[in-house]
Amino acid sequence: MRILLVEDERKVASFIARALRENTYAVDVAESGQKALELGADVSYDAILLDVRLPDLSGLEVCREFRQRGIESPVLIAYRARFSRAAR
Repeated sequence: MRILLVEDERKVASFIARALRENTYAVDVAESGQKALELGADVSYDAILLDVRLPDLSGLEVCREFRQRGIESPVLIAYRARFSRAAR
């Protein structure tokens, strides 16, 4: 199974990619929405893990563009809330 992981934070992407690879998944990592669109055009993915907060395009924009291009791979959109110490 080939997975596209779209995550701009390198440590997070590395952690997730390593865990997936340890479980025998082939993983390509894109650090931006634009790179995700490029990879999605070139490779057929079984699933796409997509961060909603990316530096150039939102994950929702990337997902919308995939669908407009006819890319129908299942997409899991991740949203990580950031909390300050004061909010805890």
